[in-house]
Amino acid sequence: MILSSGTKKPKIHPSAYVAPTATISGDVTVGAGCAILHGAVITAEGAAVTIGSDIVVMEHAVIKASGGSATQFPVKIGDRCIIGPHAYVVGATIETGSMIGNGAAVYNGVALKAHTRVADGEVRLPAGDFIEAVFNIERSPDAAAKAAQAYAQFLRKSHAQDVVLDAHANKAPVRRSSGEEPPKQQTTEVDTVVDAMMLELQEMEHRRQEGLKKKPK
Repeated sequence: MILSSGTKKPKIHPSAYVAPTATISGDVTVGAGCAILHGAVITAEGAAVTIGSDIVVMEHAVIKASGGSATQFPVKIGDRCIIGPHAYVVGATIETGSMIGNGAAVYNGVALKAHTRVADGEVRLPAGDFIEAVFNIERSPDAAAKAAQAYAQFLRKSHAQDVVLDAHANKAPVRRSSGEEPPKQQTTEVDTVVDAMMLELQEMEHRRQEGLKKKPK
């Protein structure tokens, strides 16, 4: 499902694959060659999500940017990364070639260098007090309750104008040399490719049969 959030609409490269049960919402950019698998959620709530090329977001992973008037936590993921199944990435920067394991969590303000491996179930937290750093709420016995109340209000407001857009049309990839980006008009539907291959095979078989008829007995 592809949704706009207010005036912000996802920008998805034509060569990216988005599963029918995945959700992409708001100010999200998905680069070339990405694969967003079933049940994955990518949502921009007050800040942008930018995903590079050849990224795999596996089943039921969540990638979320967040931000309010006081703090901003965009998500930036470099090229050729894998976000494992049931992983949770929020407000973090992940550089090229990294892998986030099954059920791992990377939280607001964390920056991972290139080729980092986050193990299955591992949690990466920002420095200092989490509620203070993320929600801009001073430490107190009821800080978590205040954070929940403020966050619920923010989410209700930010998603109040969500609109379902037409589904992303998944396209077949076009062969290209390394680093070369195909223009949109070169992207071909899968069914069209298959039909063209069948026609070529039929034509080759026809020529072979004609050649056999012409051979002297």
